[in-house]
Amino acid sequence: MTHTQGKFDFAIDRGGTFTDVFARLPDGRERVLKLLSRDPQNYKDAPTEGIRRVLEEETGLPCPRDKPVDTALIGWIRMGTTVATNALLEREGERTALLVTKGFKDLLHIGTQARPKLFDLEVSMPEVLYEEVIEVDERVVLRQDGCKLPRKDAKRVVTGSTGDSLEVWRELDLEHVEKDLKGVLSRGISSLAVLLLHAYTWSEHEKAVGALARQLGFTQVSLSSEVMPMVRAVPRGYTVCADAYLTPKIREYLKGFTSGFKGGLKDVDVLFMQSDGGLTPMQQFCGSRAVLSGPAGGVVGYAITSYSQMENRPVIGFDMGGTSTDVSRYAGQYEHVFEATTAGVTLQAPQLDINTVAAGGGSRLFFRSGMFVVGPESAGAHPGPACYRKGGPLTVTDANLALGRLLPSFFPKIFGPGENEPLSQEETMTHFRQLTHEINHFLASNQSQAGANSAKNSHNSQSEMTLEDVAIGFIRVANEAMCRPIRALTQAKGHDTSQHVLACFGGAGGQHACAIARALGMKTVFIHKYSGVLSAYGLALADVVEEVQEPCSLQYEKNSFGELDRRVDLLSKRCQDTLLARGFNSGQITTEVFLHLRYEGTDCALMVTADGYPGNQRTCRAGDFRSAFTKRYLKEFGFTISDRPIMVDDIRVRGCGKSGIKSVYKPKKGHGQAKPVTMTKCYFEDGYHDTAVYLWEELLCGHSIQGPAIIIDKNSTILVEPCCEASLTEGGDVSMMVSADPHCAVGTELNTVQLSIFSHRFMSIAEQMGRVLQRTSISTNIKERLDFSCAVFGPDGGLVSNAPHIPVHLGAMQETVQFQIRSMEGNLKEGDVILSNHPCAGGSHLPDLTVITPVFREGVSGPVFFVASRGHHADIGGITPGSMPPHSTSLQQEGAVFISFKLVTGGVFQEEAVTEALMAPAQYPDSSGTRNLHDNLSDLRAQVAANQRGSQLVGELIDCYGLAVVQAYMGYIQSNAELAVKDMLRDFVRRRRQQTGCLEVESEDFMDDGTPIRLRVQINEEEGTAVFDFTGTGTEVWGNCNAPRAITLSALIYCLRCMVGQDIPLNQGCLAPIKVTIPSGSILQPSQNAAVVGGNVLTSQRVVDVIFKAFEVCAASQGCMNNVSFGSEKVGYYETVAGGAGAGPSWSGRSGVHTHMTNTRITDPEILEKRYPVILEQFSLRPASGGAGKHSGGDGVIRKLLFRDRVVLSVLSERRSRRPYGLNGGEDGAAGLNLLHRADGRILSLGAKTSVSLQPGDMFCLYTPGGGGYGKEDGNRNPQTKRRRVNETFLERGSVFEYRMAQEGV
Repeated sequence: MTHTQGKFDFAIDRGGTFTDVFARLPDGRERVLKLLSRDPQNYKDAPTEGIRRVLEEETGLPCPRDKPVDTALIGWIRMGTTVATNALLEREGERTALLVTKGFKDLLHIGTQARPKLFDLEVSMPEVLYEEVIEVDERVVLRQDGCKLPRKDAKRVVTGSTGDSLEVWRELDLEHVEKDLKGVLSRGISSLAVLLLHAYTWSEHEKAVGALARQLGFTQVSLSSEVMPMVRAVPRGYTVCADAYLTPKIREYLKGFTSGFKGGLKDVDVLFMQSDGGLTPMQQFCGSRAVLSGPAGGVVGYAITSYSQMENRPVIGFDMGGTSTDVSRYAGQYEHVFEATTAGVTLQAPQLDINTVAAGGGSRLFFRSGMFVVGPESAGAHPGPACYRKGGPLTVTDANLALGRLLPSFFPKIFGPGENEPLSQEETMTHFRQLTHEINHFLASNQSQAGANSAKNSHNSQSEMTLEDVAIGFIRVANEAMCRPIRALTQAKGHDTSQHVLACFGGAGGQHACAIARALGMKTVFIHKYSGVLSAYGLALADVVEEVQEPCSLQYEKNSFGELDRRVDLLSKRCQDTLLARGFNSGQITTEVFLHLRYEGTDCALMVTADGYPGNQRTCRAGDFRSAFTKRYLKEFGFTISDRPIMVDDIRVRGCGKSGIKSVYKPKKGHGQAKPVTMTKCYFEDGYHDTAVYLWEELLCGHSIQGPAIIIDKNSTILVEPCCEASLTEGGDVSMMVSADPHCAVGTELNTVQLSIFSHRFMSIAEQMGRVLQRTSISTNIKERLDFSCAVFGPDGGLVSNAPHIPVHLGAMQETVQFQIRSMEGNLKEGDVILSNHPCAGGSHLPDLTVITPVFREGVSGPVFFVASRGHHADIGGITPGSMPPHSTSLQQEGAVFISFKLVTGGVFQEEAVTEALMAPAQYPDSSGTRNLHDNLSDLRAQVAANQRGSQLVGELIDCYGLAVVQAYMGYIQSNAELAVKDMLRDFVRRRRQQTGCLEVESEDFMDDGTPIRLRVQINEEEGTAVFDFTGTGTEVWGNCNAPRAITLSALIYCLRCMVGQDIPLNQGCLAPIKVTIPSGSILQPSQNAAVVGGNVLTSQRVVDVIFKAFEVCAASQGCMNNVSFGSEKVGYYETVAGGAGAGPSWSGRSGVHTHMTNTRITDPEILEKRYPVILEQFSLRPASGGAGKHSGGDGVIRKLLFRDRVVLSVLSERRSRRPYGLNGGEDGAAGLNLLHRADGRILSLGAKTSVSLQPGDMFCLYTPGGGGYGKEDGNRNPQTKRRRVNETFLERGSVFEYRMAQEGV
């Protein structure tokens, strides 16, 4: 299975822009080739063309393009391909139907219920992959020991693969299923995905459906229990749909590929790379495992080639291609994730943790509102960058060419319409001259205005930019965009970024390697000799992998070891037998066992190998997984939970057939300095430098090259920057030593490039604070639900950067910080940390505890910055567990109160004093102190640690640039946001004048109790400012729907950002042009002791509705978060539930999604039923609940919870009597409804806010509001959904992206 004697072996990576070919020739020589992935004028299929060219050129025998390639001389072919990814992005898979348990036909449409882009009012989401849904009237539920349901119907009890007992409540009716399947087939759909609840553990019903479907003639049948048998119905459902949708397309591609060869490659060993970094036979290559097939080869390539050569130092893989950049990490083992989103589809399958950012060589360059922006749009292969001579736009590649870092004379002549011209420097320079002119015109016309808006920045003039200034500016912004995910990827798991080696590959990576490494503090860059085609080379080095996995429900303890060993042995044998059947001998096969472990009661599961932890008498035979788990948990999260049982969720065995080739390359040795082939001029920060140019193939082992220099290979260009040194290793690879940054000093005057850089840096500080907080916290709310925000503030308390963008936190922390500055003037010293949550001090509601740390600088009397973190604590006392009572009437009933509490004094954590304060609510009637003191204290310490990290990073930024510069750019970033808001207000005024001639707008809406919220907006067109006046809003209410002022400001910032319509820094500048008037004593500015818990989750939504109504932006969305909680002395649960989104001028509202001030993910049905005494009878869209109109409002949802035990149910909701408004002739959405179906048959309406005791057999039925319609209906009601092309905007992926999505889904 290694090199085949006397034959050609090929490893081919078919990427989005280029196809890379690595060939091992019969005489042992190696050859590489790069060609365009799509070139329909010259060839049908790039991999086939690559093989044809090598065979023809090396044998001298003709190999015509129009005839099948002779396979007599081909040993093996290994491929990585983007065919599955492209089909997913383009939504060009097979027509598919979904068969699902009755009551859940819309489960995958609703998904997690969170929207992917917070500020996108259209809620653009990739649509589901299936065309039709068949609901099957079958139901299987997990048995629960404490279940008290009075069911009388007979039940079949079965045992699942996890060992769990299940009850079959409704058997499968195959006759009915057959009728439905025949109907689907008759409509031309022949691919079927099957998702039945709890099939991950008991699959009999799914298998019966699968057998029937195949018998009826479905050409593709994918069963969720076979594709990925893991608990959680939603990601398993997405995965099985992707498998059914993509696998036929893969088969179609393979059929086309093999048809280009004689005999259809029947006698050739053809292997394809899977998303997990292992090869699989062509016949086994399937859709759900193929999505990362392309980039996985690069990870294998750098892992095998660089880790050992760099003395086993951890490595960051940096794969910069034409369309995007992939970032990953290797430290002796591949880092896998088992759930990740690609093109809007969450796949539950083993995948290498590859993080993609939209900054490749083809990423487009923009100048927007004074900011340099790189990507996410890409020029692609067609037309490609401007220099490709096909009418393309400016890209990162063009910027490098303009700076002299790419030399056209060394590139092949494959460009232009005829694919026979060199790179065009003229095209690039023409485009850059035009863009430079536009930038200078903007600077000249906006400079004075920007200066006037930032009085503290007196040096705000910027001289005209040269073409080179502009080009290098875009390079620096692109570099910073790529540094952010690398920082996040390493620091998320407790690793020091600077201690890594940067392994750089991909055609564009070598030009950026030194700058990226320097920015991250790395000292070494490693570039393999095949770096330009390393993904292809990685395929040649990779192993054939067979993975098997089973779900499990065992506790990891002595009594379970026998069963764990038995199941591990069975799975290991399955792997070995499969690999033996594929031609490997036992000496080539290895197996590795993984257990998916978590502490009981938590969701933070880690897939753990016992490598390095051998088994003993106190462990299972496969290894000491407890020690491996606790050590890794401590490394990633900073603590362990020693008294908590460890649960096994899944057992996984990965079998490897060792088949990778070994390189025999031996370079010649040399000494001292290499000789350049030519000299060129190359532009760096301080101007043009004479730069030596070397050909890699002429370098000898031992040669060293001082920067600045360019090293050119056939497939890549490496830039050795000034003060860096490159040398050739024994393997013929390049190793570069990177020096500290000798950057030019940055002044306090405005520089638009530095503006973009500082924007990234400030956001990075807030993001890194969040990573520390998530790692070191202990509670579910902060560690797993990620319900927190971290932010950086200026010396005046003005917000600079906030991460993530949780809507209800936007701007609210600024009020808190500024309150502390006023109240503690002169009383803040280094080592002090403040704790606050009171609404009068900028708090939102009491469970949100804000920890504020002043940042001091030697020689400066007061704080130079502030950093703060706000986290939602699960309990801080009060009259109900969870500190969110539905019927509170005073603040004291909602928990512990802090106004300006010194949590840390002189560096000492005040544990005794804060404990006393957290227990203080017990002094009030029917109230309790905190019910979870240990988690409170641990999380507060984590917030202090996060702030300490933020303070340290701010200090490092000041060390690098100086205090005056950092504070100046803080002001410029705020001014940039201010300008964007002013432009939006002026644009609105211009449109308003044309429509009505009136420059004043107003609106009104009501809470369910009749309390009005009124708004009048007056806009000054000349100044671009506005007054938002809430005079006339109703008085403070007897209840908890009062909203502190900070809530209104958060809602206002959210609305402004939505209306601006582009990505701007969300900071103090957003509110600078706005004056807000709120009457004291109103529901929006209540008295100090008013109850506010409902204001945070309900009234905030109504404020948004009122603002959007005034500006006529869109119809009302559901206007509610539908807060539902239930509990007993044994269990507690809380959720918020989706509804309909409002329609707008050009879109219909999305159905079944969270809107505006919330974006919380909902618990998966299978997890809900596994952990709580409840059965989810239905979770689907609520038909026709969206308002009709030219564009219809989104539908709400129906959610029915059947209770298996006694619990107390609490509901906190709105829009039960006041319907979400339609706009411009659109109809109102339906109001929500809360019903209780008693076990005795009675049906009761619960109203909007209630707390009620339930008995087993009672069912709560929630009908959430729909969104309002927009525009008068013209007789053709728009369909609720429309297929969108997912590739209209670039979609990121990887664990860093998933983390951000999870945070914004709070």
